[in-house]
Amino acid sequence: MSSSNTLRGLTTVTLWADDLAAAKRWYSELLGIEPYFEVADGYCEFRIGDYQHELGLINRRYAPEGAAATPGGLIVYWHVDDVAATLEKLLSMGATVYETITDRGHGFVTASVVDPFGNIVGIMYNPHYLQVLERFQKESGE
Repeated sequence: MSSSNTLRGLTTVTLWADDLAAAKRWYSELLGIEPYFEVADGYCEFRIGDYQHELGLINRRYAPEGAAATPGGLIVYWHVDDVAATLEKLLSMGATVYETITDRGHGFVTASVVDPFGNIVGIMYNPHYLQVLERFQKESGE
């Protein structure tokens, strides 16, 4: 492994939930799919998006001692094609606004919500994401 690739790519984003069954139902509805992997009442995992990144839900009882139970400062942004429509869907499902739609300039638009389980979910229209995806698809022959 070269030193220029210390962080080689996103593998799994995990979110905590006091009620794992409810979180599983909520994210299944949001994503339109069921988890592909589950451990009874402890963990479930979805593969989502263009690169099949993993979104894991973990029963909060497994959180490290001292882990915050309220939203923290980290926001993971998921690329979406329409920030306003996705924000509206999230809000209609019971999420609350963390940060309203914000034009960051140069084609970048973000927003974020707090899901019903206390996790921040960021959404973003990101032209760089689309450029990388296009390059990846060309290189892989898709």
